[in-house]
Amino acid sequence: MRDLKNYKVAAPGPVTLKGRLLTLETYDRERHLAGLWEALGGADGINDLLKYFPNEDYASAEDLDRWLQSVRPSGFVTLIAIENATGKIVGMASFMRPDPKNGVVEVGSVAHGPAMKRSPMSTELHYLMARHVFEDLGYRRYEWKCHNENEPSKVTALRYGFTFEGVFRQHVISRGANRDTAWFSMIDGEWPLLKAAFEAWLAPENFDAEGRQKRRLEDIRAGLAKEKTA
Repeated sequence: MRDLKNYKVAAPGPVTLKGRLLTLETYDRERHLAGLWEALGGADGINDLLKYFPNEDYASAEDLDRWLQSVRPSGFVTLIAIENATGKIVGMASFMRPDPKNGVVEVGSVAHGPAMKRSPMSTELHYLMARHVFEDLGYRRYEWKCHNENEPSKVTALRYGFTFEGVFRQHVISRGANRDTAWFSMIDGEWPLLKAAFEAWLAPENFDAEGRQKRRLEDIRAGLAKEKTA
């Protein structure tokens, strides 16, 4: 077993993470708020997109900013996704509930705007964040939690390689109603294989001229796992 007597990591802090498709920047009101509000659909679309967030509906960009500012003291680091090809903001995700003593942090408050939904950008965002957690920060466990009714989120967690761990019943009250929470995780010992699968899937040669994937991420990961045990 690994000796953890001297294990010590820091809480996530402001960071810039660069990928082939995206750059992730720590949220700054002046640079990001207007573009983020627009990317998430503005007043006409943001509340449908964020319907599983525990917050009340947002009526304006100022409401969104107030929430993003309010969660910072609890350890939130919100990263804004900027498409490299256009310079436009396309979504966000946050490191949240950091537990440096035990090397645990969660990814949450994920919002993929229409421009990045079902595109390689969304996968690269989560690859960059997981790589930062395990390789730069040295964390042992990376969590994904979502409303148990949020089926797309659960499917996405499994696609990325998180392991389903169960449902916490009556976990919290969200928007005046009960929320059962589905828990997922990946751990540091799994990261080398997960990383290899992410990188193989994201490679340009895995896409045809129309941008369609040639191999699914799940299939690449399963193939690598089979090679490892052969």
